[in-house]
Amino acid sequence: MMTVGDCRRFYAEEVRFAANLHSPSLIEAFARVPRERYLGPPPWQIGSADQAALAFSGLVSPSSITTEDPRDLYHNVAVVLDAARNINNGQPSALARWIDALDLKTGERLYHLGCGVGYYTAIMAEVVGPRGSVVGSEVNHELAVRARENLSGYPQVSVHSGDGAAFDPGPCDAMLINAGVTHPHPLWLERLREGGRLVLPLTKAATPTSGVGIMAKITRQGGAFAAEVVSHVAICSCTSVRDPQLEASIGKIFASRGLLNLKSVRLDSHQPADNCMVHASGICLSAAEPPAT
Repeated sequence: MMTVGDCRRFYAEEVRFAANLHSPSLIEAFARVPRERYLGPPPWQIGSADQAALAFSGLVSPSSITTEDPRDLYHNVAVVLDAARNINNGQPSALARWIDALDLKTGERLYHLGCGVGYYTAIMAEVVGPRGSVVGSEVNHELAVRARENLSGYPQVSVHSGDGAAFDPGPCDAMLINAGVTHPHPLWLERLREGGRLVLPLTKAATPTSGVGIMAKITRQGGAFAAEVVSHVAICSCTSVRDPQLEASIGKIFASRGLLNLKSVRLDSHQPADNCMVHASGICLSAAEPPAT
């Protein structure tokens, strides 16, 4: 019979292939961090990630199976954290793909909004190492308390309880925003260092608390911001970074698949053009390549 350690190693390889990971240090982090330590005591409720995505979209009711065996956690499955609020620990391959897109390096500083109970925050802390630092934030106070306790063994990690959009993370090399928004928060773009990477979900509302859209990667290049699509996403919404004016535009461009042509984020004042997909005062999601630096 496989030990929990054996299952964790196999799981890291499963996630590697499911997410097409390129970072050896990220794969190793999935093999080291004990997922069961972050999820509370058994029994655990686990379910299909596809089923969870459909539930987020309001298309089906959430469903799960119950287990007390920690080895069952080491599959590409979502684990329920709060059934009443339809909150789970996330699909490992999806989070792994987004983290891999950040191209984290040893010693870097990272901001993780929506850190939940801290499992994926720990994964990223392993990648940046003790010379790096990670700041997590979680709007759900109960989850933030659990994350702070779960991550107490990482001196390079701190956790903020409250609205992550109202929190100033300071200068960062990378940011992972784990809640759906209609646009990049100007503060996040401002706090990116040169070459800094921001991965966030640009979504249209599917239910009052969740949305569907794309995960986008935004990279600071001097005064410009290059952008590219990482994956599709169904995710809980960050209600404080949702602009009603942009909501309709995001929905329309997502339905036409035009959002897949995202190439840059423009902050300069300009008139709407054919390559402006989502345009508003102070922010524009554009299909135009960023200016050369």
